[in-house]
Amino acid sequence: MNRIKHYQWKCFSIEEQPHLLPDGREIPFTSIKHPGAVIIIPIDSNGDLILVHQYRPAVSQWLFEFPAGTLEAKEDIFGCAQRELAEETKLEASQWQPLGQLLPVPSFCDEIQYLYVAQGLSATDGELDDDEIINVVTLSVSEIEQKIADNQIQDNKTLAAFLKARILGFI
Repeated sequence: MNRIKHYQWKCFSIEEQPHLLPDGREIPFTSIKHPGAVIIIPIDSNGDLILVHQYRPAVSQWLFEFPAGTLEAKEDIFGCAQRELAEETKLEASQWQPLGQLLPVPSFCDEIQYLYVAQGLSATDGELDDDEIINVVTLSVSEIEQKIADNQIQDNKTLAAFLKARILGFI
């Protein structure tokens, strides 16, 4: 069996290809191919966090999220993080710390999300994508924790990134 591309949309595709399981069986497996993404945890000089309150058409809701975005073709991961921070928040950072990666839906998608903490923030130019509606918000750690407890922060990448940054002592 060869690889079959069932559908292509922007930078995502749905593909079926043979896959060898650890027990030696070969199966056909269909998955979403994704170029990867970045998630940025901006921390201001007061220790507060910068989030975006973004409208998401797929769920018809406004969501609180850390700034994030998809890698463009052949784009450097760190360059993508810098670009997305500027585009979504109009901020740049002088200090960056990588926090590792997340696998958001490994059961059917190969996306890897690369996490960064951004500090030493200052204003810069940035322009939203055509399909983005975003309000930038600054929240304290306790305000974020209360929003998580109240189910006002539901975005899995934001929850996972917050937990990782908290455990590693950044917040």
